[in-house]
Amino acid sequence: MKPSPKNAPRRNNPFKFLLIIALIGASLALLFPKDMSTISTEKPEEISLTSFLEKYQQDELKTIEIKDSQIKAESFDGQVYQTFKEPSSNIKDLGLNDLTKKAAVKVVDTSGGKIWFNILIGVAPFLLLIFFLIFISRRASAMGGGEGGPFGFGKSRAKVYDKTKHRTKFTDVAGAQEAKDEVTEVVDFLKNPKKYHKMGAKIPKGILLVGAPGTGKTLLGRAIAGEAEVPFFSVSGSEFVEMFVGVGASRVRDLFKTAKRNAPAIIFIDEIDAIGKHRGQGSGGGHDEREQTLNQILTEMDGFEPDTSIIIIAATNRPDTLDKALLRPGRFDRRVHIDLPDMVARQQILALHANNKILASGTDLKKIASKTVGFSGADLENLLNEAAISATKKRQKDITQSDLDNAVEKVSMGPERRSRKISEDEKKIIAHHEVGHAIAGHFTKNCEPVHKISIISRGGALGVTWFLPEEDKYLVSEEKMKDEMISLHGGRMAERLIFGQTTTGASNDLERISKLARSMVMTYGMGDSKKVGPVVFAEKSKGWSGFDFHEKDFSEDTARAIDEEVHRLIIESEAACTKILKEHLPMLKKIAEDLLKKENLSREEFLAYFK
Repeated sequence: MKPSPKNAPRRNNPFKFLLIIALIGASLALLFPKDMSTISTEKPEEISLTSFLEKYQQDELKTIEIKDSQIKAESFDGQVYQTFKEPSSNIKDLGLNDLTKKAAVKVVDTSGGKIWFNILIGVAPFLLLIFFLIFISRRASAMGGGEGGPFGFGKSRAKVYDKTKHRTKFTDVAGAQEAKDEVTEVVDFLKNPKKYHKMGAKIPKGILLVGAPGTGKTLLGRAIAGEAEVPFFSVSGSEFVEMFVGVGASRVRDLFKTAKRNAPAIIFIDEIDAIGKHRGQGSGGGHDEREQTLNQILTEMDGFEPDTSIIIIAATNRPDTLDKALLRPGRFDRRVHIDLPDMVARQQILALHANNKILASGTDLKKIASKTVGFSGADLENLLNEAAISATKKRQKDITQSDLDNAVEKVSMGPERRSRKISEDEKKIIAHHEVGHAIAGHFTKNCEPVHKISIISRGGALGVTWFLPEEDKYLVSEEKMKDEMISLHGGRMAERLIFGQTTTGASNDLERISKLARSMVMTYGMGDSKKVGPVVFAEKSKGWSGFDFHEKDFSEDTARAIDEEVHRLIIESEAACTKILKEHLPMLKKIAEDLLKKENLSREEFLAYFK
């Protein structure tokens, strides 16, 4: 197999190498001319000019050599002397032209070497500059002006999909069936455009993939590249914008120009919100550069020729920040939502990622899927990876159900911190606090079932009460939110009933309670107060020049009424929680004592107390 031109070995030119050696030798010869002196090379004795002239007059010198301002002389007994004269003095001025003396006087002419030396010093910088320009121009030509070349600032940084390295297919994407169906149509359009044109259908110019982080937007883009038999150009939105003005727009032009030459083709822009945010919010600098890049994208997307088969696929988890001109029909015609996976989708994702893992017989992925409500595809992949790491550390042959369960808890609540030293008194407070949450939630109608209670520190929490939903829910009722507030009050009120005081451990509970109550009143129109009513009062966050501020659309009297309603909801839920705990105070103490001994209580162990 012949090597490709890109990877072919470079062949050295011997004539070029010899020319470089010759130039170096000539330069050294000019800079360091050969010493033609006939005087001995031993170290001379430096004497004054007067002493030298005295020795000359006494006829003690055999040879005298004058080179510029330096005078060297050798006596008849082999002694070498050295002295210096004025640059303007000559032989006659020094009196060295006496023919009666035995000394042979020789004057070395160095004017020729000085001329070449001065010429070399004056010309060398220009020669080096010329050679440098020739070098970088050839390098730019060899690279085609790409991103690695010195003239590649305005060139696209898009990576062309290589089928030999990436083999992601639609079968590697589990769960998001509707999203796969949407993009499958696009791939089929590029493969078989005639059957669509026959029906008068036009190819969508842009598809926007929208979803929460980790739901598989980029994975779906890789699958499109693997399925489509057309050139696929992948680039990130942040790669367009640089500190130089106009570079981003130039890269956009180069990207679309390359795609048009290879049409039909697909351009995939990941994290498009990096360049597609609302225009008009900047005031110079990088914002203007970003807006120029966005304007160029808008122009290129709306300027396609009718027969050009180019599709733009973009991914973002912040569609609300995108410019309206980018989302109108004719640019991004289709918006594909990729939601968090439901129960069935989670089971499919777990099964897909478990293909390359050794699972023990009897492991139930459906049980794990039921425990992972709200997990994204990336979270589920991470869960299986954590289980595999745990099994490897234990030197097991396969991954057991216990490894999977521990991985769910580790991903959800953080790793256990058994090294944290907690006193016995604090453990009692933590145990009663967590059991208070569990009992308060258990005796409400709409709170999720208790899955586990633990007083082992995890992450930043000293203890955990884990409520786990039994099924996927997409709506939250007012009564459920009130019951959740009652459950959150359980830890703090248990401390007060048992120990007569509260601790700082309830700070996060109070934050969540306050947030729930304020959302009920200001966002969802819940509550009984006629002063507030079913009106949305949520503050709007606006940004300008990098600063965020909150704008209120209501008066101070309304704000006071909102505060009163929020306070009423919190006080009512606290009273309801206190009533529940007082009725079941002996049970609270009993469960807390057992929790101190076991450190963990499962759902079955907790429910056994109420049978």
